[in-house]
Formats: sequence, C-alpha cells, structure tokens
Amino acid sequence: MIVKADVETSYAVLVADTMNEDGLLPLIKNENIEVVQGKPNEVDDLSRFSALLVRSATQVDASLLEQMPELKIVARAGVGIDNIDLDAATKHGVIVINAPDGNTISTTEHTFAMMMALVRNIPQAYSSLKNHEWNRKAFQGTELRGKTLGIIGLGRIGTELANRAAAFQMNTAVFDPFLTAERAQKIGVKLLKLEELLQTADIITVHTPLTKETEDLLGKENLAKTKPGVFILNCARGGIVNEAALKEALDSGHVAGAALDVFEHEPADNYNLIDMPQVIATPHIAASTLEAQESVAVQVAEEVIQVLNGAPAPHSINLPAISEELYEKIRPYYELTSTMGYFVSQCVKSAVQHIDVSFSGAIAHEETTVLSRSFMAGFLSPRIAAPVNVVNAGVIAEERGITYSQAHTSESYGYANLVEAHISGDNGDFIVQGTYIDAYGPRIIKINEFNVDLIPTGHLIYIRHSDQPGVIGKMGQLLGRHDVNIAKMQVGRKEEGGEAIMMLAVDKEVSDSVINDLTAVEEIHAADAIEFHK
Repeated sequence: MIVKADVETSYAVLVADTMNEDGLLPLIKNENIEVVQGKPNEVDDLSRFSALLVRSATQVDASLLEQMPELKIVARAGVGIDNIDLDAATKHGVIVINAPDGNTISTTEHTFAMMMALVRNIPQAYSSLKNHEWNRKAFQGTELRGKTLGIIGLGRIGTELANRAAAFQMNTAVFDPFLTAERAQKIGVKLLKLEELLQTADIITVHTPLTKETEDLLGKENLAKTKPGVFILNCARGGIVNEAALKEALDSGHVAGAALDVFEHEPADNYNLIDMPQVIATPHIAASTLEAQESVAVQVAEEVIQVLNGAPAPHSINLPAISEELYEKIRPYYELTSTMGYFVSQCVKSAVQHIDVSFSGAIAHEETTVLSRSFMAGFLSPRIAAPVNVVNAGVIAEERGITYSQAHTSESYGYANLVEAHISGDNGDFIVQGTYIDAYGPRIIKINEFNVDLIPTGHLIYIRHSDQPGVIGKMGQLLGRHDVNIAKMQVGRKEEGGEAIMMLAVDKEVSDSVINDLTAVEEIHAADAIEFHK
C-alpha cells in the first residue's frame, strides 16, 4: 500500500514491515511526508527515502544501507535491534532509534502471566481437560508468595516485574551490572552478583538485550549453578538462554519448568524442547497487544518526524540521547561547534592526530558529547567525500587515526559560554576559541594567540604575516588587481613588528592564483582561502 501526501513532499518514508496504521497517522497526516509501505526488494527506487521503519522481519544490513544514500534514520517499532547492523548504520551516518517504552506493559504482563501459568501448570491442565480428562493430582502447582524471583536485567520491564512481584508478596533479587545500590533500594529489590542470584532464586527471568555478553548467558555452566527445581523464563530475546543446555537441565530434573516466548531461531524449530511437558511456549507475542502495537508505531512515527525536522532523537541507540529541553539549551552551540570544526579544518591543512574540545561557562554544566561530535563532523566534512554527521563522526575519525576528547573548565575569559578546540597535528598545535552571541550567532574570538572578532560565514582569507609597515597596502592592491573586494578585515598581532594575522571577509570565492600571489609577498608567510558554503 502507498499513501501519498496531498502536496509536494519533502521527505519519503519507507515502512518495511506491517505496523498499526493508526500508529502511523502522525506520518500519514504530515503534508511534508510521503509514506510508502512495502518490502525493500519490492520498491523500485530506494535512494529517495529519508527514513526506514521496521519491526523484526526486515534485515537492515550494510547492503540495504548502501542502496539508501539519503537515509537519515532507521526506526525499530519495538525494543530489540537484532535485525539492524548498528555498526553499518553508524558508519553511514544513520541514526537508529527504537521504542523502548511502547511495549513495556504488554511484555511485563505477558511475562507475569507466563510465570503464573508455569508454576500452576495451567496450559497442561487445560490441555488435559480439553481431552476430557479429570486429573487434579497431576497438576499440583506452587504458590508465588514467599518465592524469590531472580530478574536478570532491571530495565523498564524488569522494574515493572519487580513492582508486580511485590504485590504477590515475592522476594525479588536482581543482577544488573549497571544498577546502583541506591536505585535498587529505592525500587525495593536485592542487588546480587549473577552467581548469587543463580544460587538463590526460585524463578529466574531474563530481560536484557541480546549482545555478545548476554548470548548463552544461561548456558550449561550457569544453569548448573541454579537452585534445584528452579523455573526459567525468557520473554526477552532468543539466544540468551541456551536451548540445548536448557533441555538437558529439564531432562535431568534440575530445572523444574521453563516458559519461553522467544527462541534462538524464529519461527521456532526446536520442537524437542517445546514438546517437553515441563515447557510452556508462545510464538513471540509478549508485545503483541493492540495497545502496544499502536504505542510503538506512534512513538517511532513521532520521533522520525522530529529527526527529519532537525530535532534530537530521544531514543537513539547510536547517538547520545538528549531531551528537547536540553536540545533547546545547546542548539546554538551545536551550530557554533560545527562551524568551528569546519573553520579549523580549512586552517590546518596538515594531518591531525588529536583534537580536544573544552567547554566553559554555563554550557559546561550540560551534556556536551553531541557538541564535541558536532565539532568533529564539521572538521571532517571538508576532508572526505563521504557524508559526515554527529552519528558517524567518531567512527570516521577513528578510521583516520584521529582521537578526540572533551573537557569542562571554569575559565571562560569573561564570556557567558566559551568553546575552545586544541588541535595537535604534524605541523604543531592550533587553538581556536568561539562563543555564541544572541542575535549575532557564532563568533570566533581567538586564533592561537591572536584575539579576533570573526563571523564565520561566506568567503574568508586567513593570512599570517610579519607586522611591518606597508603589508596591508600591498595585500589590498593585490586583491584589487584580482577584482577581489574586501568587506571586513580583522588584524591581530602579538607585539609590534612581530608575528601577525589578518582575517579578511571578501565578496567572492578566492582562486588558487590569488592565494599564490599573496604568499609571494615577502612579508606574508602563509595564506588560506576559507569557504562556508557547505
């Protein structure tokens, strides 16, 4: 199905997997967006799409990304991103977002339902009764009250499970290497090491993403450490629980039962495990409620619109997430750092090894990671042919052997906010300072030791020269012969008769011949043309 806007559109969005249409209404109703629904291999021209919406079916790999050069964002209508090559997306400068909130309650409720059904043998008793059997003794279960629920991964779903477990008078133990003791106490759970949780929990449920660290987390070795008679649940991602090891533990009786909504291979094919009487299973439906499907679609649709309009992505996976409130605070400095990086790259023509960006003043109290990335994106963009943005700037810098860091300092030299970049390269160090002034925009206020007041825009010439009488006159006459008009001029010097700089704003782009003639003047040591028509 293809849904087109009524007027000429600015962006095309491809919805590759089936999604709740009511949830897509923010996109469909947006007059600047054309929504196309279809598999990537069914679409004639992938190159025109700015956004891609997927669930778990579509594989977003390097090959697909290469066919979508205009792509700005991949939105996963759900939590897991196993089907998205995050490294490839980052290298292509594509933001990846998910919808971590939309299916939290649905998945929590399904997990709790599975846990209750597991310990009370509800599916088995139901199946027996449907076969016209009356066998009450065969399905004796156990209460949840007083049992220890072990939760591996206390994110949103894990936290909601802990809340429900408290209502059932369960004890909750948690393993999460990122959880602080203070937060664990606030939630009312006991924070344990993994081995301690395995040894003490009566029921274990996993709620982590599938990563190199969590794959086979509950494998043969760790399952052997669990309490005899333990129940195992996995409604998170297939592969966190090793299915072969689980079957072996079920066969031996060490694990009393298991409830699975996700599998190593989907559609599930391990029926030797699923057919076991101690196992209850569902076909990856924990998030499959009307409410959840609409919620995740709405969430990613609205966030895609935000990103296409230049706003931040609150749920970015490969970019530091920032709130709209913070974005409004730092937005002027996003422009400043990008502009400074672009300026420095044209001033420093040699190879660079390290860049340090420091922030002082009020801006130093905010999260500035995206600003240091913005500087790097501005710095790299004149140097390479591929698109560079805040998403892939770090990766591209690393590939080219450039390291970068950021710092916060107290010295702002009288400015409300100040950004300083220190560049170390083959030809020594280069330092630039900049600030943002309301109603005037970005300003460069210092280049190395020289104070300036430079508006970084248009056509500039950066000249290093000796502070001698007549130099400015020679320069002016030379530019006049080349029909280059000077709009503004900034001059800075360390001391009378010493080293000095000129920053000239001119009315047109400067050719190589102009630069060559300038550097032929005895007192002029170097000259560079700097352009801001990005």
